[in-house]
Amino acid sequence: MAREQLVVLNALDVAKTQWYHFTAIVIAGMGFFTDAYDLFCISLVTKLLGRIYYTKPGAPKPGTLPPNVAAAVNGVALCGTLAGQLFFGWLGDKMGRKKVYGITLVLMVVCSLASGLSFGSSANGVMTTLCFFRFWLGFGIGGDYPLSATIMSEYANKKTRGAFIAAVFAMQGFGILAGGIVALIVSAAFDHAFKTPTYHENPAASLAPQADYIWRIILMFGAIPAGLTFYWRMKMPETARYTALVAKNAKQAASDMSKVLNVEIEVEEEKVQRMAQEPANSFGLFSKEFAKRHGLHLLGTTSTWFLLDIAFYSQNLFQKDIFSAINWIPPAATMNAIHEVFQIAKAQTLIALCSTVPGYWFTVALIDHLGRFFIQMMGFFFMTVFMFAIAIPYHHWTLKPNRIGFVVMYSLTFFFANFGPNATTFVVPAEIFPARLRSTCHGISAAAGKAGAIIGAFGFLYAAQNTDPKKTDAGYPPGIGVKWSLIVLGVINFIGMLFTLFVPESRGKSLEELSGENADENDGEKQAASPRTAPV
Repeated sequence: MAREQLVVLNALDVAKTQWYHFTAIVIAGMGFFTDAYDLFCISLVTKLLGRIYYTKPGAPKPGTLPPNVAAAVNGVALCGTLAGQLFFGWLGDKMGRKKVYGITLVLMVVCSLASGLSFGSSANGVMTTLCFFRFWLGFGIGGDYPLSATIMSEYANKKTRGAFIAAVFAMQGFGILAGGIVALIVSAAFDHAFKTPTYHENPAASLAPQADYIWRIILMFGAIPAGLTFYWRMKMPETARYTALVAKNAKQAASDMSKVLNVEIEVEEEKVQRMAQEPANSFGLFSKEFAKRHGLHLLGTTSTWFLLDIAFYSQNLFQKDIFSAINWIPPAATMNAIHEVFQIAKAQTLIALCSTVPGYWFTVALIDHLGRFFIQMMGFFFMTVFMFAIAIPYHHWTLKPNRIGFVVMYSLTFFFANFGPNATTFVVPAEIFPARLRSTCHGISAAAGKAGAIIGAFGFLYAAQNTDPKKTDAGYPPGIGVKWSLIVLGVINFIGMLFTLFVPESRGKSLEELSGENADENDGEKQAASPRTAPV
């Protein structure tokens, strides 16, 4: 039987949507805006890096990053993100959400600037420096995942909690869009100022000396939005759920939330101490009790995020290669280096504007009506359908009259990723675990996702290579490796549907009801027995 909720937590659960909700969304969301910008802007400039540092004099085609270098440049930030999610997720439960929140932001600002200032006496030296700073940039980004999700979930009311957490995550779409827009503006400005010939016309002159500034400016721009939100992050009070349930300071929790909600809240020291001593509120992450109550939940959140990110990051980081394979982006030799950046940015901005951003906000609008489980299952299903639809008849889409159809189908996979598991895998882990383990479990789930992203980043890079150059010479269209890579991604999305069955439905319940923190021992056992619990 459920016990009586703490007054301060109940006040948060039933609070009407207020200004502080929107303030929290903006403060946490700007972190995600920066996260997405920093993670995905690298895909806009990798071809430029290849031209600048790896073009051999007199070569018939512009240079490209060697596969091992390209994999490192694209994937090293993801490795840092994985480490940051585990470390800062754990630290957020040990030290408090607010204390750790500022550290991640400082790390992101410093490393964004440092990435743009990468140096070296050789091409490999510059790439090594870039990878070093992008690893630590990813480390800071990683901390933002569990902390932002946990803070927003613990501030929100139970009626619109899903929309608030999803709105924070939806800022990722604006970050991806901003990356494309910044690249468009910077490349257009440089292309207009330095009218350089194409590689065909004059290989030596197709790369303006000023092109080296372009990728540096694009990478460094990510420091601006992160820096602007630092002051406001430091002004946020610690969440009441951490202060009351983990730090066990009922007086401070009541004081902080009284200011936030503009109401008088009763201090319940005795009730807080009594709850802290109950067995249901004391088991650890590696205990049998956690495995019994939340083991299947953690399996569901980690597996689905892992599978989703293999597909999502493969598509995002290497869409420029896919567009080149179907000749939507002109061959590199027909453009100068700066104009190539413009063409890649234009393609990725179009995809973000038409499918990525709308997908996020469809989730925000409907998640508290349709539920997390339904949206995640639907998203995986349509990602599978559209991935197979472009992969199986892949060579049909490479023909010029059919390219628009390919782009539309490809855009729909992005739409249903974001109106689907890319958003829900972020939301659910912030709701279903106990307060003392919430940030840690979200970090573990997110790190599983980044493990999938690393597989996607490194695996797709090699798998998408042309698997048999002799067949291309015999008249087969290029990109045979791309076709089979897309088929594999479709299969992965289908498996994601199966593992979604382990994900609980958290709509309409308080965080303590979901985690069992205000239930007696028998209630906790019953709740843990069913991975997918429907709201009452």
